[in-house]
Amino acid sequence: MTKIIDGKLIAQNLRDDLKKEISQLKEKHNKVPGLAVVQVGNVAASSVYVKAKTKSALEVGISIIDHHLEDKTTQEELISLIHKLNNQENVNGILVQLPLPNHMNEQTILDSIDPSKDADGFHPLNVGKLSISSKNDDNLLIPCTPYGCLIMLKGLNIDLKGKHAIVIGRSNIVGKPMAQLLLKESCTVTIAHSKTVNLPELCNEADILVAAVGRPEIVRGNWIKNGAIIIDVGINRIQKEINGEIKNKLVGDVSFSECEKKASAITPVPGGVGPMTISCLLRNTTIAFKNSIK
Repeated sequence: MTKIIDGKLIAQNLRDDLKKEISQLKEKHNKVPGLAVVQVGNVAASSVYVKAKTKSALEVGISIIDHHLEDKTTQEELISLIHKLNNQENVNGILVQLPLPNHMNEQTILDSIDPSKDADGFHPLNVGKLSISSKNDDNLLIPCTPYGCLIMLKGLNIDLKGKHAIVIGRSNIVGKPMAQLLLKESCTVTIAHSKTVNLPELCNEADILVAAVGRPEIVRGNWIKNGAIIIDVGINRIQKEINGEIKNKLVGDVSFSECEKKASAITPVPGGVGPMTISCLLRNTTIAFKNSIK
């Protein structure tokens, strides 16, 4: 029987553990981790994400330093704010909500964050540490979505060593760091993407398939072998006929109804990888806090 991996439950368990740890840290050091959340403009989706991240942070005992800037804020003004946050003792993690307005260079902004306060794990220095470290060190600030995927895989209580893992997607946010994390678990890793030749045949060799390509339901049931583990990172909004009506629906990069029949374990969309991302952001903030008081 296929196991449906419950991302909501795993994410809640992680937050519960963080809440206990932060309570102990507060008792010992008389302070708690602080997360600065910076949003520029009023993109509706960004506001929803920021609200969810803020709510979860407060739930575990992390203090929030909120900065909501106008869309017309210049890149120089944003970098100036980040430099101030870099020097604030009560700020241990800095999150700049993406996307940013078109007049800003996202990489320049992310590069201006102090690597030791990089809650998203996107700074080149942290990317480099992830690449050269020999294991998935608990002190590393790791991109949140791929680390959440790894937690899910480890929660299945299987031996990852030697498993053939295929990652569809080569983004800096998910695909590349996901491959690095799986390599450190001694998986044999293949990175594929939308231009990979014979992608269905390649995926059919995977013991573990991580889909993060951003194409609705591109992975079909005949792409995977029996017993494969499927982690679906995709979040796509499509229109679908449901009971004779055209409705908006969230789907992943995997055809869940087809692949569920063959997989040994699979993440749903929604309710799979998504909730893990926020919990891992809180994990990074807590790690940054602990690193600062060593």
